Amino acid sequence: MRIFKFGGASVKDADGVKNVAQVLQHEGTENTLVVISAMGKMTNAFERVVEGYFYKKEDFNEALSFVENFHQQMIDDLFSPNHEVYNKVNHLFGELSGFMARNTSKDYNYVYDQMVGFGELLSTTIVSAYLSEIGIENQWLDVREYIKTDGNYRDAKINWEQTERQIQGKVDVSQLNITQGFLGGFGEETTTLGREGSDYTAGVFAYCLDADSVTIWKDVQGVLNADPRVFSETALLQEISYIEAIEMAFYGASVIHPKTIQPLEQKNIPLFVRSFEDVTKSGTCVGRGKKITPEVPCFIVKKNQILVAISAKDFSFMVENNISDVFKKLHEYKLKVNLIQNSAISFSVCVEDKYNNFEDFYNDLKGAYKIRAYKDATLFTIRHFNDEAIETIRKRGKSIIRQINTETAQLVIQENMKS
Repeated sequence: MRIFKFGGASVKDADGVKNVAQVLQHEGTENTLVVISAMGKMTNAFERVVEGYFYKKEDFNEALSFVENFHQQMIDDLFSPNHEVYNKVNHLFGELSGFMARNTSKDYNYVYDQMVGFGELLSTTIVSAYLSEIGIENQWLDVREYIKTDGNYRDAKINWEQTERQIQGKVDVSQLNITQGFLGGFGEETTTLGREGSDYTAGVFAYCLDADSVTIWKDVQGVLNADPRVFSETALLQEISYIEAIEMAFYGASVIHPKTIQPLEQKNIPLFVRSFEDVTKSGTCVGRGKKITPEVPCFIVKKNQILVAISAKDFSFMVENNISDVFKKLHEYKLKVNLIQNSAISFSVCVEDKYNNFEDFYNDLKGAYKIRAYKDATLFTIRHFNDEAIETIRKRGKSIIRQINTETAQLVIQENMKS
């Protein structure tokens, strides 16, 4: 049994859908389950629909029309007129309209999951129909009937016992199955596993089906040692260990979702990251006990960071009760911490302000502490660093803080990012 995952970039247009079919024809389709994300940037587009539905009524019709027109154009480019897929797509948009008409909930996260999830339902419906059209038999599965979660909308936790029972009892592993990433089911409601959660979906199915492998198909060669959008020279990592992948994901590498590795490691299922643009290349293999090959520094970049230096107003030590107080506030205002450093009289954290709560956090603490904030900073993490790698980053701008341990160096820089 093999699990394949195709992200939005692989099905961003009709040519992308055709290429997915070519990849499957090249790799074979028996004993394969394919997880597919929403097409292109459709998750972002559906988020704008939700925003319009909830807050910006004047933008709603335009946002919804954009989503409808995108999928209409997609099926126009792939199918002849009057193909049954038109009815299926129209039915899904009818379900979306029906939800919006009858919904009375003011819970944004709940509404988000019910609406944004249509991106994956539409993409898999279209891909499944296209594969059938060109003679590739497949079974479309509604992932909400298989991956069961709690009701923590937008970041649902998997009910593993129920999920294993559903997947092992209902998935026919002898054929090609097409299903959605990112989504789960809580009773009759749709849940989501967090942004970029389709990789995790692949890991869940692999674990429950004791799969031989998982392959994530991307528009890059495999796992690179740096983001090619930021660094002009990059190297393909042919092999890395599960531990290395988890470390890289923890520090913010975007190639592999942080939660994906855990279920694979438990059953020693190898993960391959390959290019859907060149199926002849083997890409990267992630597995147990593998050394990083080649042994080169790996750069991870997180932009739009805020470095906050906090100290007591009376020049006293920053001790446990002070630091505990700060962490409670960080949690309260949902500020994600990516670096921590403390001295006798100062405590510094590098944070992401995903929910635009930083000003409230700042105002809450400034009465009790001295606070200095450096905004629009960039956090560079270097795994397996050397002096040359550190110097490369230091040249990019003003270094505000640096932290080094045995394997990892982190630098917070204020810079003008260059490609």
